[in-house]
Amino acid sequence: MRTRLFPKSGRGTANHGWLQANFSFSFGNYYNPDMVQFGMLRVLNDDTIAGGTGFGTHPHDNMEIITIPLEGGLTHRDSMGSEATVRFGEVQVMSAGTGITHSEMNASPTQQAKTLQLWIFPEKENVEPRYDQKRFDLEAQRNTMVSIVSPENKNDGNALWIHQDAFLHLGVFDANQTFDYTCRIEGNGAYLFLIEGQLDINGQTVNERDAFGAVEFDTLNITTKAPAKILVIEVPMQFK
Repeated sequence: MRTRLFPKSGRGTANHGWLQANFSFSFGNYYNPDMVQFGMLRVLNDDTIAGGTGFGTHPHDNMEIITIPLEGGLTHRDSMGSEATVRFGEVQVMSAGTGITHSEMNASPTQQAKTLQLWIFPEKENVEPRYDQKRFDLEAQRNTMVSIVSPENKNDGNALWIHQDAFLHLGVFDANQTFDYTCRIEGNGAYLFLIEGQLDINGQTVNERDAFGAVEFDTLNITTKAPAKILVIEVPMQFK
């Protein structure tokens, strides 16, 4: 097993006034050669967006983009004609494929929104663009890691799917809960991002907004030291 703690203090930051951003990996004007990506996970941005503002229309291609609101909501519009507002408990996925333009605007004119946005390299390029979103009842499945994203060919119909052998799980936990995480596909790695709370993972303390990466492992033993919100991102570590 090889593991690494990524403390929140090591993240890149940007203050654009309307946007307060934290970058787990190199992004925009922030470049850290030691933190370009974790396997196929290229971007994990932790954003606070002021009311009445957001990301205007801009293009993407050949990337699987996943947005997870933490507070408030975002209104999505894209060149395929999709328009929807996504809030905490909901997740949206977008396969940019051959090319798409979209905007993500704070759904409130006055209240801030907090979101996580992830970019994952696809297993195949130039697919037809697509958009989807879904609500997950995390409270009804409290103290359980809920499957929110999986590969298309390994999807049980309950999770959203993307063009990559990646699995995302999101969970809301009470304190003093213990569970294990085992990779679904041999050779994949796991990148755990702690949204709230405090954890012990295989004897290592992980605090709020820290991340914990693990490769070449059988099982991660996880205990919540405080009420917690946890995101686990399992991805291939190499391109096929």
